[in-house]
Amino acid sequence: MVIEVTDANFDEIVINSDKPVIVDFWAEWCGPCRMVGPIVAEMSDDYDGKAIMTKLDVDSNPGVSTKYGIRNIPTMLFFKNGEIVDKQVGAVPKKVLSQKLDALL
Repeated sequence: MVIEVTDANFDEIVINSDKPVIVDFWAEWCGPCRMVGPIVAEMSDDYDGKAIMTKLDVDSNPGVSTKYGIRNIPTMLFFKNGEIVDKQVGAVPKKVLSQKLDALL
């Protein structure tokens, strides 16, 4: 299951997680974001219990988006122990995201 994160719950879900977390920064109007969404959902099933997949709507949550300097979407930030350890900007195949996440497990 992909978790919807917001400015209000970001620290609780992402920063305080004991598992690696991917945050998918997206917006409803973004075509490439709609291509990445199903990949993140599929990975949520693939990595169930090992990693956490989240989505953050940049239009509704400007605080986190600004804090992390998100200027292009989709952007995926990879967190481990509350720190950014990797980043992917733009729509990419599932294999690319899986390789980045596998490196954190």
